[in-house]
Amino acid sequence: MHIRVPMDSAAKALGADDVVRALESAARAAGVEIAVTRTGSRGMVWLEPLVEVEIDGVRHGYGPALPGDAAAILDGSSSKALGPVEELDWMKRQTRLTFARCGVIDPLSLAEYEAHGGLVGLRRAAAMSGQEIVEEVKASGLRGRGGAGFPTGIKWQTVHDAEGPQKYIVCNADEGDSGTFADRMIMEGDPFSLIEGMAIAGLGVGATRGYVYLRSEYPDAIAVMRRAVELARAGGVLGADVLGSGQAFDMEIREGAGAYVCGEETSLLNSLEGKRGVVRAKPPLPALEGFLGRPTVVNNVISLATVPVILEKGAQHYADFGLGRSRGTVTLQIAGNVARGGLFETAFGLSLGEAVNEIGGGTASGRPVKAVQVGGPLGAYMPVEKFDTPLGYEEFDAAGGLIGHAGLVVFDDSADMLAMARFAMEFCAVESCGKCTPCRIGSIRGVETLDRIAAGDPSALPLLEDLCETMKDGSLCALGGFTPYPVMSAVRHFADDFATSKEAAQ
Repeated sequence: MHIRVPMDSAAKALGADDVVRALESAARAAGVEIAVTRTGSRGMVWLEPLVEVEIDGVRHGYGPALPGDAAAILDGSSSKALGPVEELDWMKRQTRLTFARCGVIDPLSLAEYEAHGGLVGLRRAAAMSGQEIVEEVKASGLRGRGGAGFPTGIKWQTVHDAEGPQKYIVCNADEGDSGTFADRMIMEGDPFSLIEGMAIAGLGVGATRGYVYLRSEYPDAIAVMRRAVELARAGGVLGADVLGSGQAFDMEIREGAGAYVCGEETSLLNSLEGKRGVVRAKPPLPALEGFLGRPTVVNNVISLATVPVILEKGAQHYADFGLGRSRGTVTLQIAGNVARGGLFETAFGLSLGEAVNEIGGGTASGRPVKAVQVGGPLGAYMPVEKFDTPLGYEEFDAAGGLIGHAGLVVFDDSADMLAMARFAMEFCAVESCGKCTPCRIGSIRGVETLDRIAAGDPSALPLLEDLCETMKDGSLCALGGFTPYPVMSAVRHFADDFATSKEAAQ
């Protein structure tokens, strides 16, 4: 009997390791022979730990599984039976391109990776010129999935054209946004896709070295990625002769000490060089003077892990999905006060309301949804009135928001939006690198100003608006520049939560 149980951090936190031990113990007691494979997560976090039992070649799910369910799962009598996993509504409604293998294969089996379409893109890239690879990525319409949404192919073109004795590929795996976990999931569940994407990028722009900058708070992802790099090197995917092409590309994993601002590309590069993680002024762009002053591609995990499927299936196949200038798929991470939290990959164009109510199932508390913060702690709070907004970069920008890393954090009607606005300013104050005044000082003044509003000072609200404009226009990076998004969206859409002067007077 072949059984699969995730080794994903979320599943482990919910007891997956205990469930595996219970399954093995129950199998011994029943005299049943089982083979347990640890996989990544399918993304249905509310069903974790999810146990998949193969029956006549079809994987049947049981979850959320507890150790006490083991015997019943083995004999097929468990009340946790979900039926064929691929037939579950959550799975059927997705367009899985980047995450097609996640939860399906053993993350550290290069043979399974190849059997499910892996390395097809790299082999094709090895037979192409660097410019042809760059053109393929351009034609796909792939944009940066780390937040800015900058066209990936344009960034690659700049590095391709730049002069330099050495070029680098740097993967930004410093996933620090609250309510986001796509990077971690792909690194723990399908690490070879990231490695393959980085190798393709290297062949495309002429870079022979790569680095993954991974946050220290992800010990499982660090361990899986380091082992995957070793296996890829041993399998000829990395090294002096990538897949026998005569071209070189190798990479290593670097662990950051943990700082939100190191998710900003220039701060990350400073940290990677062993310096303090502070933001650099631009220009020069990292594409021209990046790591160690050399031309450098800096891309997010999901951006790079998506490249293999583009090279495998062709740019047009990827570009056929999406909405407007937002091509391909978006990996929604649904979290917060929500009934069904997890990762859902779909083509751009799904409305925010569909994502929250249909996919996420509304709030876990059963109370009405009040707001959804989209794009991490620097994202705007979107009210229910904005739920018809389609998920697309330009569409969200027009609605006063940003997609960012595509994290959706749901709040019910008990949330105090003045307190949430204060948290945004406090978060900025704590995480600021301190280099620029609007962020360093503005965030502290922002906390003080919001406290004045809470105390009933009517003159403080115009001051807050002016302060947010200064931070937005004058900050050196997105930390200070985007903090006004959650603050001012809370003020504009939830004015009642800021009308505290009467309460203060009483």
